[in-house]
Amino acid sequence: MSHPFTLTLSCQERPGIVHAVSSFLFQHGCDIVEHQQFDDAVRGQLFLRTAFVCAEDTDCERLSADFQDVADEFGMTYQVAGEQPQRVLVMVSKLGHCLNDLIFRWRAGNLGADLVAVVSNHEDLRPMAEAAGLPFVHVPVTPVTKREAEARLLELVDEYRADLVVLARYMQILSDETCAALYGRAINIHHSFLPGFKGAKPYHQAFDRGVKLVGATAHYVTPDLDEGPIIEQEVIRIDHTFDPRALATVGQDAEALALSRAVRWHSEKRVLLNGHSTVVFR
Repeated sequence: MSHPFTLTLSCQERPGIVHAVSSFLFQHGCDIVEHQQFDDAVRGQLFLRTAFVCAEDTDCERLSADFQDVADEFGMTYQVAGEQPQRVLVMVSKLGHCLNDLIFRWRAGNLGADLVAVVSNHEDLRPMAEAAGLPFVHVPVTPVTKREAEARLLELVDEYRADLVVLARYMQILSDETCAALYGRAINIHHSFLPGFKGAKPYHQAFDRGVKLVGATAHYVTPDLDEGPIIEQEVIRIDHTFDPRALATVGQDAEALALSRAVRWHSEKRVLLNGHSTVVFR
């Protein structure tokens, strides 16, 4: 019986890295089933993702410990992951298109992750979550209770053993402290008119300006609002016949597509942070 694993790593580019990785896997009786790498010539960095199977009965902890000598030699930052699906906690407010899409893909088995709970500052999407069999937790947020609400959020992340938090049109700005606590494991989605059309009714603003492209951006959450490392963007061309309502409909489609891809790629260990950007092995 074979056991699947994924090795991801980054380090300074130098000769011998791929040979060292492949030799390690061969010595441990592992068979490579997928290999991708990217040499960032600008930064002098190498990024690597290798999926492999191991015939012997082992686990991530043992393989990771055995790989440490190789990592030390090349100054690697690395992770060995098994086939256990990522556990995803979804945060929403009132708009349900992204949550609905995530639920559909999860039920169809092509999200690459498991949804475990839905958290919201409003009650509007409780029926959608509970119809899917997901726990729904209402955590109201006001200027006075914001700190307590975010503390409750982090408690829920631990309670549901969530590997990833997805802000599926959650219309609250997380504090710097919460962003830091969730660094590298929280994804946000927003329309790609930012920073041009801020605030309420962005699609009305876009209509007034006669935009020709509607898009969405999925990125990691950081203290810099809507400026975290980008994972995926979706763009749809439109024309003068699209009124604000049609623009919003197209925009919601783009948001759902970009977010689901970002969640799947993150969950499959296909996204590696590269400074303020990302390397995505599709």
